[in-house]
Amino acid sequence: MITIGITGQSGFIGTHLYNFLGLKKDEVTRIPFRDEFFSDHEKLKEFVKQCDVIVHLAAMNRHNDPQAIYDTNIRLVRQLLQALDDTGSKPHILFASSTQEERDNLYGKSKLEGRKMLTEWANKNQTLFTGFIIPNVFGPFGNPYYNSVVATFCHQLTHNEEPKIEIDGQLKLIYVGELVQEIWKAIHYQFSLAECRINHTSEIKVTDILGKLSAYKEQYFDNGMFPELNDRFDTNLFNTFRCYIDIGNHYPVRLKLNTDDRGTFVETIKTQLGGQISFSTTKPGITRGNHFHTRKIERFAVIKGKARIQLRRIGTSEVLNFDLDGNEPSYVDMPIWYTHNITNTGNEELYTIFWINEFFNPDDQDTYYEEV
Repeated sequence: MITIGITGQSGFIGTHLYNFLGLKKDEVTRIPFRDEFFSDHEKLKEFVKQCDVIVHLAAMNRHNDPQAIYDTNIRLVRQLLQALDDTGSKPHILFASSTQEERDNLYGKSKLEGRKMLTEWANKNQTLFTGFIIPNVFGPFGNPYYNSVVATFCHQLTHNEEPKIEIDGQLKLIYVGELVQEIWKAIHYQFSLAECRINHTSEIKVTDILGKLSAYKEQYFDNGMFPELNDRFDTNLFNTFRCYIDIGNHYPVRLKLNTDDRGTFVETIKTQLGGQISFSTTKPGITRGNHFHTRKIERFAVIKGKARIQLRRIGTSEVLNFDLDGNEPSYVDMPIWYTHNITNTGNEELYTIFWINEFFNPDDQDTYYEEV
């Protein structure tokens, strides 16, 4: 069992890495980190003493004063090294630097100098060090106007704001889930390299990103249709987009009832994706689910009976409750990294239609059980 701590655990990459490591329960013990540890040297020392591996992600990315960015990031590295020296700890250090190292700005300079400081410390103490140089990262739960232009566009499109392109550059991107996999490989295989360049997995112009996201807004957000997703990048971008929807106000989405003297006809799912549609009945009081996915796209549509659908984002405590009634057929879509369930709350059998974008594969289920 390996103990791993993440400075900047509550940040964008840190949250994804922490949750990913939570799936490795047989191999990893996570050592919790809080931002205030950098304001309390004793707590920082206690943290580093417990860690076989430390992933140093804590950093300032944006500020009105570039000098504040530089000073903060260098200070955080120095504080971490001081705590290591004071406790005699020699963990495997992994450091998140950026391709901004190559540019003439104080953020890039702080990352380059921080990586050099950690390299020197690791060489002096004969311990492992991995200095990642990372391209632009995008993915769910990033902060708009801070982490990436993708996060900003997603937020704007789902909150009735008008996106604007300041510079239509060519972006080299990596999805946060792909980056986390690279970090895990370096931990698992004890990979040590002072300058470890992470390759981007996609390259696209800013206008093309906005074009794709605008299509998702029109097709999915406004009209409930799953769009065509041609490759892994499209799927990752769509899953990112979905996570910026205000779930509590958006769901459940009511379906249109087409009724005549023969009965009622309801269109439950429109998709350009294919995938698998399933049907289930559930007895009163029974709950299905209590699991989450990290990549799958899924819809629950209630067509008869009464149900409560619950969602909770992994790593948080807030539970979202949606009450659905087959007399007014409606659906709720499951965002990735949200554990979810459905309970029959009525007195008759519940009829539910489930759609998911992948056929079930027992060797790669992407289904992780956790109570809502």
